Amino acid sequence: MGLNKHKPVTPSERFTVLSDFQELSQGNKPQRSLLKAKKRCSGRNSAGRITVRHRGGGHKKRYRVIDFKRVQHKFEAKVASIEYDPNRTANIALLHYLNGEKAYIIAPHGLKVGDRVRSGPDAEPELGNALPVGKIPLGTTIHNIELVPGRGATIVRSAGTGAILQSRDGEFATIKFPSGEIRKINVRCQATIGRVGNSDHGSQNLGKAGRARWKGRRPTVRGVAMNPVDHPMGGGEGRTSGGSHPVSPWGQLAKGKKTRSRRKASSKYIVKRRNQK
Repeated sequence: MGLNKHKPVTPSERFTVLSDFQELSQGNKPQRSLLKAKKRCSGRNSAGRITVRHRGGGHKKRYRVIDFKRVQHKFEAKVASIEYDPNRTANIALLHYLNGEKAYIIAPHGLKVGDRVRSGPDAEPELGNALPVGKIPLGTTIHNIELVPGRGATIVRSAGTGAILQSRDGEFATIKFPSGEIRKINVRCQATIGRVGNSDHGSQNLGKAGRARWKGRRPTVRGVAMNPVDHPMGGGEGRTSGGSHPVSPWGQLAKGKKTRSRRKASSKYIVKRRNQK
C-alpha cells in the first residue's frame, strides 16, 4: 500500500501524508454478521475514574470479529475482499469458506482477492496459510502467532510486522520477534505465513490535531509545562524539571526502570530480551 501526500491547499494539508488505500477492495461494505457494537469507555474503569489518559471522543466504530484461531481446518477459503479496519493498524481480509462460513483474518502483505488459503497441520507453508510452528520451514517469516496452543494468536499482529522462525529443539521453537526479542514457544502453537500488510502505516502523518481527535486521541501535555500541584516535574521559574529524573504524574520512574516481574513464569522462555545488547 502506497502513501498519498496531499497538496498544501490548507496549512494542515501541507504536512498530511495518508495511505492511498489502493490495496483495499472498492465498494465493499463490512460483513454484517461479523460486526459487533463497540462501547466506549474513554479510558475510564468501572468506577468512572480515568485509568488511561489521553483517550476520549473520536468517531463511532464497530468492531470486526477477527478469527485469530483459524479453526476451519477441513475447508479451503477464498479471499473475497481486503477491507479497512478502524480498530487496528493492519488491514483485514474477508474469507469465504467452501462450507459457507465467513471469517475475517489479518491480511498479510501480498494477499489478493481470489487467493486461496487454508489452515491446520496439513496446510502448505504458503502465504496466508495458518499451521503449527512445528510444520513451518526454518527461516520463514510468520505473523499472528499463538503463545498458548489453541488460545488464538496474540502477538505480531501490527501493520508491517513479521517474526523469523530460527530453530526448533524438541517441543519448543525459537522465534525472533520484530522488537528483537528471541523467545521459545511450543511447536503446537499456530502461526500464519507471511508479514502483516499495510507496512507504510508508520510513515503516515496525520497533519493536524483534529485528525487525532477523530481517532479518539486527546491532547498530551508535558509535565514540565504544568504547575507543581499537577505534576512532580512541574513548576520552576524557567523551563526546567528541577533536575529530577523523568517520572509519571504519580512519581513512578518513566525512563529505564524495569517493570516486568522477576518471578513471572514465562521469563524462562525468553532467550534474549529486546533491549539486551
